[in-house]
Amino acid sequence: MIPAPTPYHIYVERIAPEQNMARFYALAVQPTLFGEVSLARAWGRIGTRGQQMVRLFDNESQAIILLLDVLREKRKRGYRPKRPVDIQRI
Repeated sequence: MIPAPTPYHIYVERIAPEQNMARFYALAVQPTLFGEVSLARAWGRIGTRGQQMVRLFDNESQAIILLLDVLREKRKRGYRPKRPVDIQRI
């Protein structure tokens, strides 16, 4: 039996109030029902549904390579991971 791929989920934001910019970009690597691996991408203005795209791959390593390439480009453009909320301070 082939082991199921490990899901990867990444969410980054780019916020620049001086440019009235508040964008998000989400990436997820997940197995499909047919044994393939998908890279799902969602992007848009924070607070909206935005747009989505899904690409299928034969194996997990191909999907992860594209995920890392896309993430590298987004980091160059100023996208950063959203800071986790400290529940103890609330």
